[in-house]
Amino acid sequence: MLLRKLSQSSALCGSILRIPPGLSRGQRHAGAVVAVQNPRLYASQAAEAVLEKTAAVGSDAAAKVDKTVSTESKSYAVNIFKGQIATAQVFPFPSALNEEQEQFLRELVGPVDKFFLEVNDAAKNDSLEKVEDDTMQGLKEMGAFGLQVPSDLGGLGLSNTQYARLVEIVGTYDLGVGITLGAHQSIGFKGILLFGNPAQKAKYLPKLATAETIAAFCLTEPASGSDAASIKTTAVQSPCGKFFTLNGSKIWISNGGLAEIFTVFAKTPMKDPKTGEMKDKISAFVVERSFGGVTSGPPEKKMGIKASNTAEVYFDNVRVPADCLLGELGEGFKVAMNILNNGRFGMAAALSGTMKGVISKAVDHAANRTQFGNKIHNYGVIQEKVARMAMLQYVTESMAYMISGNMDSGAKEFQIEAAISKIFASEAAWTVTDECVQVMGGMGYMKDTGLERVMRDLRIFRIFEGTNDILRLFVALNGFQNAGNQLKSLQKALKNPIGNAGMLAGEITKRVKRKAGLSTGLTLQGTVHPELAHSGELTTKAIEQFGGVTEELLLKHGKKIIDEQFVLSRVADCAIDLYAMVVVLSRASRALSQGSATAQHEKMLCDTWCEEAHDRILRDIKSLRSSQSGQLFKNMRAISAAVVENGGVVAPPALGF
Repeated sequence: MLLRKLSQSSALCGSILRIPPGLSRGQRHAGAVVAVQNPRLYASQAAEAVLEKTAAVGSDAAAKVDKTVSTESKSYAVNIFKGQIATAQVFPFPSALNEEQEQFLRELVGPVDKFFLEVNDAAKNDSLEKVEDDTMQGLKEMGAFGLQVPSDLGGLGLSNTQYARLVEIVGTYDLGVGITLGAHQSIGFKGILLFGNPAQKAKYLPKLATAETIAAFCLTEPASGSDAASIKTTAVQSPCGKFFTLNGSKIWISNGGLAEIFTVFAKTPMKDPKTGEMKDKISAFVVERSFGGVTSGPPEKKMGIKASNTAEVYFDNVRVPADCLLGELGEGFKVAMNILNNGRFGMAAALSGTMKGVISKAVDHAANRTQFGNKIHNYGVIQEKVARMAMLQYVTESMAYMISGNMDSGAKEFQIEAAISKIFASEAAWTVTDECVQVMGGMGYMKDTGLERVMRDLRIFRIFEGTNDILRLFVALNGFQNAGNQLKSLQKALKNPIGNAGMLAGEITKRVKRKAGLSTGLTLQGTVHPELAHSGELTTKAIEQFGGVTEELLLKHGKKIIDEQFVLSRVADCAIDLYAMVVVLSRASRALSQGSATAQHEKMLCDTWCEEAHDRILRDIKSLRSSQSGQLFKNMRAISAAVVENGGVVAPPALGF
């Protein structure tokens, strides 16, 4: 179960500095941490909904707390919440392709890029509010709808890294087409790939790979957005057990009007084995339009991604065969969240391509536009914009290929990193495109330039597949859960203080040094390239401070930490910056070690990013520790409550009328 609340504990650091002098060495080690009460884990359905069912995301380690305590996580993001560094999944930068895979990918990149440059017309797709028929046919012929379907089932059988590279190209040219492709394979039939049995895969994947049939992912409902646990759609099993009767509706379904195959999530009544009571659990089903009773509404009129089809889908007494159950009965949350978690790296890859495309437009304009007798790229304000745009793109691309490489190497814990990449990429792409418009001035504002379409398309990325606001809570609370597990393991160690004296001594020493502002011994020396030593030191210092404030907050707020969303959002921002720092350190280290022609440029990108990210993290940590922040949060709560109660702004017009 997901961490709901943690019981309040007395301040650990404070207890460390008040060890009675008369205790023996072993007793002193134990006495320093004896004040830490056992962090009890609570769970509630509401919290599970808010956090998108942490227990269902990624590996089983997220769900089984006791195993997490005894097993060291290899996830970098998990460990930073404990003030630790785990380098296994971040150094060296992944080299995930073997010779054959790299050769195959090189053969695909050219034709795909040429197709989008010469055949696809993004502006026309946007105007038509559909992908042109010729473009759709071309995509089908290229195998673009079955990129990760195994080759023996009619797909290209690409790895996650290969998939990321092709998705990056799509994102460079047309996000509307990208959503059509992604809704089909990144989430539409991804559940069949991840959870389908051999018979389901053999039945559905060949036609899905060739786009003879299109797929859609059906989770969102009128009263259920981020709160996925509140869905109303039901699937009731027949007395004979041979089929389920599906009733309900889903809204804003990408490919909803085109799809023949749907991954549908519905509540199924199940008997609780402990109490014998009937309870609703969410289950996942493969549903065919041909089953009958499946209809869809007209295409929705949207701000952006107009080329993609978005429609409401209705299920009226649909008879779904029992063998269409996807995964286990009652395990629908696990299916849904693994699908979303598994595909988030693709969003980062696509948006890194989008940023490349708009940066090229900005640079072309800056290099050719003359004002005040000089090309505008020579002016400092333009140079800063271009530099920041380049850094944001570099970080996003590094995150995408770090995560895809981790997945290809068999990593099981990457749910926090994947969520971070989605948050970062969607916000970075918006900022980069907005700044591109600014660099180009009036020209950037004109429709023919294409940037207004990109901005309209981009706005949805901070909303769908987990809003950034909810994902920030997910990142922070997932991290707090793991930090709480560490405190729990310390409490267990206290049962045998003599046998665990070494471990307890190390933990005490770390906290004493951290409280005194000294280094706890964390280092990336020997891991990062020597030329990036300073950036590595900034990263380790930030991690030490972050681990400290995480523990302080956990002990301060106790069981109420889940309700402290002002705090959680800032904690998540720190974690995002820390992950960004390490991925660029890793990638730039690789460039320097290999003597790449762009190594010094990448070093500048890395050093500049790390310097500023370090300052942001320390500023956020200072705010989290400040008593003044508490008052600011209270003020914001009060202001919001007043505006909501008033139905709008409270202050009278400046002129009084």
